[in-house]
Amino acid sequence: MQAITVVGGGFAGLTAAITAAEAGAGVTLYEAHHTLGGRARTAEGPYRTNEGPHALYNGGPHWSWLRQRDLIGPLAPIPPLEAARLRLRHHGVLRRTPPFGMLKLLRPGVRQAPVDADFLSWATEVAGEEGARAAAHYAAVALFHHDPGALSAAFVQERLRRATKLPPEAHYPVGGWASVIDRMATRARKLGVRIETLARVDELPAGTPVVVATSLPAARRLLGDDALTWPSGRTVLLDLALRTRRGDPFVLSDLDATGWLERCTAPDRSLAPAGEQLIQGQIPIAPGESRAAGLARAEELLDLGFPGWRERLTWRREAVAAGRTGAVDPPGSSWRDRPAVDRGDGVYLAGDQVAAPGVLSEVSFNSAVTAVSLVLGRSGQSSVV
Repeated sequence: MQAITVVGGGFAGLTAAITAAEAGAGVTLYEAHHTLGGRARTAEGPYRTNEGPHALYNGGPHWSWLRQRDLIGPLAPIPPLEAARLRLRHHGVLRRTPPFGMLKLLRPGVRQAPVDADFLSWATEVAGEEGARAAAHYAAVALFHHDPGALSAAFVQERLRRATKLPPEAHYPVGGWASVIDRMATRARKLGVRIETLARVDELPAGTPVVVATSLPAARRLLGDDALTWPSGRTVLLDLALRTRRGDPFVLSDLDATGWLERCTAPDRSLAPAGEQLIQGQIPIAPGESRAAGLARAEELLDLGFPGWRERLTWRREAVAAGRTGAVDPPGSSWRDRPAVDRGDGVYLAGDQVAAPGVLSEVSFNSAVTAVSLVLGRSGQSSVV
């Protein structure tokens, strides 16, 4: 039986461990923290915030893989009334519909954007500068980047299409991402995977293939490979609990800049105590921009969409996520140019900044399955998915 070591117990690491164990391999997984999940962790306590994206898109291969194994669990439906409470800031005021130029970019017949051009230049030719900028800023919900217009047009277009698709691809596991992670960990253990938590790996174990399923900076340190770099975003994360009030928006997207606020308790009341609602926001900031500047922009959005929020505030948490919000592709590059899965000498890489296609958590999934396919000497993902 093939023995495989997995370093990292997040979504990518657990995907790799389950996939390898199902193929008959003996798997040991090491996680440095006391809990599994990585950025898919959900905080314990009355306010169940997620450290990573909390929506699960049903348009990617990970969706069918999770459903086949009954790992998704119950989903929180978005009530129709809440779904209608999407608000957009444009020219400083709230509106219910995007500008016409942005809608032109969402039409089914729009041509495939090029890899080599930046999104703003390409989209301006299609829909005018106003629509292009609004679309770029809206796409930040799936990018966590301060200037989506400067990225590869093909890269941004794919994420814009996925984020605006109707019916929406986004689904919400009840209880947050931790519920999915818990089910994945249970399945891994039933398959015989040995899971060691509080087990930091400082050097690669000898004698077995290793799947390194950590953040890219952590993989760079572990492997001593300075080539393991790729652009990412830098984002202020803001979590708020407010006393419930009727009429608050479900989603507030900033089309004048990059920023996104979402009332997570709209679909899932279990994420906050009764009488309170949980709002999670992400405000991408530029490399030289301060955390305070990002928080100020978040509060501007709150003032506009959630009047009186300061008087209703019951809890607040804020942080900066730097280099751990997924890969972004500059013009002239695609996912194929990111750090390769196969690092040679029996070492394989998995994670959301690795050379694998997909949006958000799909990149981690695809890279993990590819890594195991390579370990087992099988070509392509279809042999193990």
